[in-house]
Amino acid sequence: MEEFIQNLPDLDVSCYVRNMSTPVLVSIGAVVAATTYYLATRSRPLPQVCDLQMQSVEVQGGDLARRSVLLTTDSPLTHIYDDATTLYEFFLRGARVSSKSPVIEQAENLGSAFLHKGNSKTADSHIGIFSQNRPEWTISELACYTYSLVSVPLYDTLGTEAISYIIDKASISTIVCDVMDKVNLVLDCINNTKHSVRTIVLMESPNTSLIERGQQAGIHILSLQEMMPPQPKDMAVICFTSGTTGKPKGAIPSLLLPNDIHLSYLPLAHMFERVVQGVMLIHGARIGYFQGDIRRLSDDMKVLKPTVFPVVPRLLNRMYDKIFGLANSPWKRWLLEFAFKRKHSEIMKGIIRKDSIWDKLIFNKVQASLGGCVRLMITGAAPISPVVLTFLRAALGCQFYEGYGQTECTAGCTVTMPGDCTAGHVGAPLPCNIVKLVDVPEMNYLAENGEGEVCVKGTNVFQGYLNDPERTAETIDADGWVHTGDIGKWLPNGTLKIVDRKKHIFKLAQGEYIAPEKIENIYMRSDAVAQVFVHGDSLQACLVAVVVPDPDFLSDWTRRTLGLQGNYLELCGRAEVKAAILEDMLRLGKAGGLKSFEQVKAICIHTELFSIENDLLTPTMKAKRNELRQYFRSQIDELYAGIKM
Repeated sequence: MEEFIQNLPDLDVSCYVRNMSTPVLVSIGAVVAATTYYLATRSRPLPQVCDLQMQSVEVQGGDLARRSVLLTTDSPLTHIYDDATTLYEFFLRGARVSSKSPVIEQAENLGSAFLHKGNSKTADSHIGIFSQNRPEWTISELACYTYSLVSVPLYDTLGTEAISYIIDKASISTIVCDVMDKVNLVLDCINNTKHSVRTIVLMESPNTSLIERGQQAGIHILSLQEMMPPQPKDMAVICFTSGTTGKPKGAIPSLLLPNDIHLSYLPLAHMFERVVQGVMLIHGARIGYFQGDIRRLSDDMKVLKPTVFPVVPRLLNRMYDKIFGLANSPWKRWLLEFAFKRKHSEIMKGIIRKDSIWDKLIFNKVQASLGGCVRLMITGAAPISPVVLTFLRAALGCQFYEGYGQTECTAGCTVTMPGDCTAGHVGAPLPCNIVKLVDVPEMNYLAENGEGEVCVKGTNVFQGYLNDPERTAETIDADGWVHTGDIGKWLPNGTLKIVDRKKHIFKLAQGEYIAPEKIENIYMRSDAVAQVFVHGDSLQACLVAVVVPDPDFLSDWTRRTLGLQGNYLELCGRAEVKAAILEDMLRLGKAGGLKSFEQVKAICIHTELFSIENDLLTPTMKAKRNELRQYFRSQIDELYAGIKM
């Protein structure tokens, strides 16, 4: 063989090159240059932190409980950084990492003032915070953590009765308020009653009449400026902040950098936002605050240009509906879906970017509406449609995670892994907890089949409800497991899928069990539906529902589906619109796997959204089912009267 090769004539490559025309040589050079540039600059897939086909493993001797594969032992994670094991240390570490600490002195001064007013770790340790999201909110909370005090958030729309209950239950002696209206509300709550409040701190300057009213109630009202020496610091847009009351959360924090920016708009009184802020805090990242008007959130994002954006599914659904609402012709719809498929194919390879040709042509406007710099999003608090999540992952061109949890486990107990771009599950257990499923025989869910009620145990689980041992015992069992009331299913790759809800279940007359929240979540995927309340009881053989059409999308939906036009109230009053909405709900129910007895037989249309103000939603935006049942009793009775089984 070697002799054969040696006898081959030498090839004079130069003669071929000399015979090529200049355009051909230029073309070859351009191809080589373009290939070299592509290989050097092509997008790289996200590094995988684990085998995405096996994201959790069983704990030895743990009743089929599972833990994250990110752990090397069965013991839950207690902290990420050795120098940050308390919330105060969170902030100190963030200040060291970022080399900036604009609010430490203010927090220390305010905390010292709390001590001077008689608050301490051993007596009067609870500090109420009654404010919208703003820098002073988190400065007040950080002041509490600095001196081992406990912050107790109060909701804007709880009403006097609930606020009075919280003040009394927590024995709050000092309350920090943002505006005078809230001070007056607190005074209304404790008027002519025995109370624990001694001091109210107002973030703005109180007027004379307010101070006098406080004196009449035996309460000292003063401004925040009186509580700490004024400092010439710019706190208008961005500041460092404190957040959660629990421990760090596994893999997600390692994705953050000191130059990341978060826009705080979700209520700080809710655990989800406080967890996000705690993670930002420990990494020395920056936090900006929205103006206070959720309708101007897009304007705030364009100014602040956040890189981290936590979001609730309702906002994502509106974004999805708006995008497809603009694709109002067959050609636009085809182009949008084609662009999505191209982006989605990259995402499934782990490539996340926003500089493709499809981003420039199709998705740049929706990305710009979020400020144009978002690189990490996380959603939770409610289920999200896999279709919506998959589309927005492609359209927004950023890392997009879905988590699951509740306040009792510090907002989260599972989250999707970096690099896992599949939808329809809520990820694997966080490193700080383990998760198991327990039998729910009345609903035919058995742990041995990988199905059952989700139970959580770990360092992020709460100690119990304040001064309420009976309710605590109902939620935490003797072995320390929190029973969530949700029904989960383990998928083959070790991730958890929420499939049902144990809480609020009821029986129909024929003995079938119904989980109304599961049904409602499926029906709310309809473009025409904003809210829905599914009702049934043991005296009836079928379900009925109260539906609130979406004011923002009903007009466009009826025009597309029925060829009808009109204002919101006119359309809601038309029988054919109600029939079309019911038909769409039943279609989604069938596609979502609902059994025939889980489908509603009739609906009534209601034009006012369920809200905290009309006492039909809780402060965490969950349905008050008893109140809804009483509020719509006459409509429900009328629906059943008109049904012929």
